[in-house]
Amino acid sequence: MGSPGPTLAAPPAAPAAPARAPVWGELEYDKLLACVHCGFCLPSCPTYAETGLEPDSPRGRIYLLRSLADGRIALSAAAVRHLDLCLDCRACESACPAGVQYGHLIEAARAEIERRRRSSPLRRLVRRAALAGLLPHPRALRVLAAALRVYQRSGLQALVRRSGLLRLVPPAWAASEALLPPVPPATTGGALPEELPASGARVVRVGFLHGCVQDVIFRPHNLATLRLLQRCGAEVAIPRGQRCCGALHAHAGDPAAARALARANIAAFEQASVETIVVNAAGCGAHLKNYGQLLRDDPAWRARAAAFSRRVADVTEVLARYGLRSSQGALRRRVTYHDPCHLAHGQRVRAEPRALLRAVPGLELVELAESEMCCGSAGIYNLTEPEMAQQLLARKLRRLEATGADTVVTANPGCILQLAAGIRQRGLAMRVVHIVELLDEACAAGEARG
Repeated sequence: MGSPGPTLAAPPAAPAAPARAPVWGELEYDKLLACVHCGFCLPSCPTYAETGLEPDSPRGRIYLLRSLADGRIALSAAAVRHLDLCLDCRACESACPAGVQYGHLIEAARAEIERRRRSSPLRRLVRRAALAGLLPHPRALRVLAAALRVYQRSGLQALVRRSGLLRLVPPAWAASEALLPPVPPATTGGALPEELPASGARVVRVGFLHGCVQDVIFRPHNLATLRLLQRCGAEVAIPRGQRCCGALHAHAGDPAAARALARANIAAFEQASVETIVVNAAGCGAHLKNYGQLLRDDPAWRARAAAFSRRVADVTEVLARYGLRSSQGALRRRVTYHDPCHLAHGQRVRAEPRALLRAVPGLELVELAESEMCCGSAGIYNLTEPEMAQQLLARKLRRLEATGADTVVTANPGCILQLAAGIRQRGLAMRVVHIVELLDEACAAGEARG
């Protein structure tokens, strides 16, 4: 019997799989691992376009978050600064070939930062006043609107702006004052009806989210939206129990408040028995479509939240789907369309607004270069980061001027405030309107013509 062959050495033991990184607040580590650091997101990121710094890019911020979750770096002021500078515009999600859910990551990170970071007394006061004292309470918002109405119509606003007093206050206060739109007359206020009939035969029953600031400062947008919905054959329910959508709470790192508001809205619209929930503010719509993710860990609400989110639609999606029964009159204007970040990137709604505009007789639509680049509004970003917001606004205004348009059309109140303030400051000969205002005007002109 021959001697045994040579003994084969045992293969080297495979290295032990690294332990799952410790949970860093609500941050889902698996979502961090989806980023392959390819760099496709870099040209789409507004802050990276301005600074050219890797930590100010989406992949750079994801690397920072992994390092924080792994415990390799501390939550330093420098790390927080790069994360704070993010607009949460989600343009990187549109560009990402790997499907990284960046919006979820940055919101979870901000919640953990708020938990760990000791804020200044002034910052805590502002957050408490805005997020807890104003947005969830319609009565408080109406009181604020009344005060602003007096401020504007008494001539005090004009005096303050001429005096140079705004140069002496903190930048965030000056930015807030510059953004103030004309507050509508008190006669446009009051509770909206709970039900509105369709014009003609009913084709769908929808619910309408009237919003918090939207319904007080931009009530004309809501009224125009309701008229358009009726014209496309929608019976509209406007539930009394609806609340602020909670988007700003989620963006600012207060997920508990965002979840409480989400539960209230889900319950209110469930009782209304609607097929679709219509929203005319892009940021609110993107957040409502995210309720399923927001309440994913709540067994009592998980399925209800997912069902709710599937029914949410932007007003332009609904109008494009059902069509306007009213003939539209001609509007002889040269317009350009600015894509709100949370409509284009958060909801992937781009074609519908343009199709609706092209259907208006006499309207010339000129495409805007970098239309999907953030204007710098981003919720309350233009208040918390006024310097970067102004840089992004200046870039946007250069693109708008190049179109030669007399009207800028968009679909989000924050964008309207930001663009209108920039146009006013530079004395440009153009105005900013919500798309529903323009469509309502075209329908009214057609109806008047008979």
